[in-house]
Amino acid sequence: MSSEFDHAAALANCARGEHDALHQLYVHEGARLLGVVIRIVKDRGMAEDIVHDACLNIWQRADSFDPAKGSARTWIFSVARHLALNAIRYRDREVTFDSHDPTELDLDEHFQHTSVADEAFDWQTGQRMDSCLEALEPERRNCVLHAYVDGLSHAEIAAHTGAPLGTVKAWIKRSLLRLRECMA
Repeated sequence: MSSEFDHAAALANCARGEHDALHQLYVHEGARLLGVVIRIVKDRGMAEDIVHDACLNIWQRADSFDPAKGSARTWIFSVARHLALNAIRYRDREVTFDSHDPTELDLDEHFQHTSVADEAFDWQTGQRMDSCLEALEPERRNCVLHAYVDGLSHAEIAAHTGAPLGTVKAWIKRSLLRLRECMA
């Protein structure tokens, strides 16, 4: 069914504001999008919310799709995948526990050990990271952010930026070394 569906035309129609095009995309890919997202987040309710958000993003950003950088179907799935990966990152950052026994999740104990000094350290570290990232050349900074924030593979970054794969790998490697030096 999906091989007969023209994903690129549907995205072009979304970009023109045709609501039926988004509906047709959802009819053709909604179940598969949900399946991919469930495999990533392992929570059906969260996955349904993410697919909903992905559809909104697809609708709002349909005009940014560039067929020269990949297929429309891949672009659609990457929107959902990135949202799912970001949701996992956010969920994993919400509360962390420093315990050797994962069954011991004592929230009161965790929050007793969190101090204003710890929060200030986290804020300062974030500020320093922002400064270090700003020091990188824009295309290199974008490659690092695509890899570590958006969860793109090196090949996906190369396709997204139009840079050769070897160049993307070298930029990320060198940028990580510069970030490590800057943060030390």
